[in-house]
Amino acid sequence: MGTVTLGVSIAVPEPYGSLLQERRAGFGDPAAHGIPTHVTLLPPHEVEAECLPEIEAHLAAVAAEGRAFPMRLAGTGTFRPLSPVVFVNVVEGAGDCARLQRRVRDEAGPLVRELQFPYHPHVTVAHSISEEAMDVAYESLAGFSAQWTCAGFALYEQGGDGVWRKLHEYAFGRGAAGVPPQGTCRDQPSLR
Repeated sequence: MGTVTLGVSIAVPEPYGSLLQERRAGFGDPAAHGIPTHVTLLPPHEVEAECLPEIEAHLAAVAAEGRAFPMRLAGTGTFRPLSPVVFVNVVEGAGDCARLQRRVRDEAGPLVRELQFPYHPHVTVAHSISEEAMDVAYESLAGFSAQWTCAGFALYEQGGDGVWRKLHEYAFGRGAAGVPPQGTCRDQPSLR
């Protein structure tokens, strides 16, 4: 069946999601329209396509045990010079995001993955563009703020065209259809 590249994230709701996506495009980030505005729970992760049912069952179980929590974004930050990223800060809900991403990547599940950097919830607004454009992004969104109640997360797949498309939404507290099936997928390391 081949491989697929998956990601798990919390979508930034409207009108904030579109606003930040348009701003990202305006800063010259060519990937802006291919990446829905989000807070990452699992970065791009390449897996065998046959593992998708097990992954979906695992995420349903994670969501079933979750509870809605307040999210608030405010101000900007950057990972420069370590990584060419400018982001909007998660100032409320960061601890909940950290707990949730640990459950998504649980070593007993099919999405085990070591992170390249320590987990830091954020919303990327500029990535790998000129330093001048990164400075503009950092300064122009410094006063940005948004808040909402996070009621779930979603699974996305990156297409061959580089665009991320939602495969499934998972609402918190809905009850799982059962324990994720035991299979060989959780024993396979990420292909990426």
